[in-house]
This record gives sequence, C-alpha cells and structure tokens, in this order.
Amino acid sequence: MSYIKENLEKIKTSISEKTVLVAVSKTKPIVDLFEAYEAGQRVFGENKIQEMVTKHDALPKDIEWHMIGHLQRNKVKYMAHFVDLIHGVDSLKTLKEINKQALKHERVINCLLQVRIAKEETKFGLTPEDVSDILNSDELKSFTNVKICGFMGMATFTKNEAILNEEFSELETLYNLHKKQHLDFTILSMGMSGDYKLAIKNGSTMIRVGSSIFGSRNYIA
Repeated sequence: MSYIKENLEKIKTSISEKTVLVAVSKTKPIVDLFEAYEAGQRVFGENKIQEMVTKHDALPKDIEWHMIGHLQRNKVKYMAHFVDLIHGVDSLKTLKEINKQALKHERVINCLLQVRIAKEETKFGLTPEDVSDILNSDELKSFTNVKICGFMGMATFTKNEAILNEEFSELETLYNLHKKQHLDFTILSMGMSGDYKLAIKNGSTMIRVGSSIFGSRNYIA
C-alpha cells in the first residue's frame, strides 16, 4: 500500500461522508494523481489553470476538477469546458466572464464566493458587505450560466487555534445568514491540511487537503 493511499484512507476515516475531500494536487506529477485516483479519490484541486488543463487531458474523465487558486479572468476560457467548481471568485467582473465562457459551452459552472477571513494582507477575498452587494445585484440575476453554491475562505497561516476558530466561525455565521435567502447554498469550503478538523467543527462541508495526502509540494524555482 502506497503512502498516498494510506494518507487518503487516514483522512477519510477522520471525516464524515458529508464532508467533501478535495485532493489539492498542484505541482504534483500525474503519476501521483493517478495513484490517488486508483485509491478512489475523484475530486482534485489545482491553483493554476494550465496545469489543471494538462492533467485533465491526461487523466480519466470521471474526475471532478476544482479551481482553487486566485483566478485570472483572461484564462477562464481554457477550463470552461470541464471545470466543476471554481472556489476563488471575488468580483462580479469575474462572474461575468465565467458566465460568458460557460454559455459558449452550454454549461452552468458552479462557483464559490471567496470571503476574506484571514488577517494576513496577502489573502484575497470579499468583505461581508461585498458579498451582500454581489448576491443582491441585478446583474448577477442575468448570469444564467453560473451558479453560486456557497463560500470559500482561507484562514490565517497559524497554529493558534483561537485565531482559527474565530475566523472559521465568522465565515460559518456569514454562510448561515445567506443560506436563509439562498436555499441552494450547499458548500462551505474551508480547512486545509493543518486545520481541516477545526474547520469541520465550524461547519465546513468541503476541505482542501494537499500535503497531508501527497507530501510536501515540489515548487520549481
């Protein structure tokens, strides 16, 4: 049994069937993804569109691909024909482009609004006010080929559980508030390798786990 299969089984036994595990495979070779696939994993997340396109073309077509990185609007067209869920949507302009490209392929693309919960300056995301503005905008109602399914958030990179709890709890509260008006909200994506258990306690329905499955990432200088 390989370490990838062992890692996947360990994680899956620690979460409920209601929690979706996204295997974050960025920088990892196709052989590692196929190993995870053979072990039963079907949901993979990438943060660069070109890398995701390459892997999509090389791997079985029953894989569900998630774009989890910061999204450049001019690259949406390259993944619009197959991407299943886009996590990092942070503007109406981005939603407009996704809708435009999805329409070309006669698809509806699922999206999450990225909410900024971390205190770090490097994190992308919307404020709660921005979220309300987008969800209540007339323009959004005209986008027939996108579906907002919920929220995504990235917590501060810290081992301080009090900080993480506060950030996850804030996003859960915001999610539950808007879910009352948007009954088709089903996804709260928060939690990664170091904090996913805490995120699940705070209502996360989808976790993004990379290094705990595949080991440390292979960044190219």
